[in-house]
Amino acid sequence: MRDKAWVIRRAGEVSGTPVDRARGTTIQVLLGPAEDVPNFVLRRFTLEPGGRIPTHLHDSIEHEQYVVEGELVVSLGGEEQTLRAGDSLFIPAGTPHWYENRKDVPARFLCVVPRTDRYRTEWLDPE
Repeated sequence: MRDKAWVIRRAGEVSGTPVDRARGTTIQVLLGPAEDVPNFVLRRFTLEPGGRIPTHLHDSIEHEQYVVEGELVVSLGGEEQTLRAGDSLFIPAGTPHWYENRKDVPARFLCVVPRTDRYRTEWLDPE
């Protein structure tokens, strides 16, 4: 248990790790279980040019996302959408989705998910 009710993480304190089954993509957990944050996990994804997260779904977890930088193509239930810096996205639980950076600069987005032991990813692409 932390000794304060609030937590600050500085930009340089969080390193990125590769995303399973993805190419050219890293994830940084900005706030979550390691900081004893009780309800949500805040993550930042970076997709390098040509980066891709293959089709997957989370059967019981919704996502709230915000594009911080660049441009992404996202497929939501088979329908492609282009998201740019400043755009927000809600993905309901059980929705198949994938991400791709088709530009020549990195794309970054924040993703908030509930903190739960039931978080499960079902990969639908063989990548």
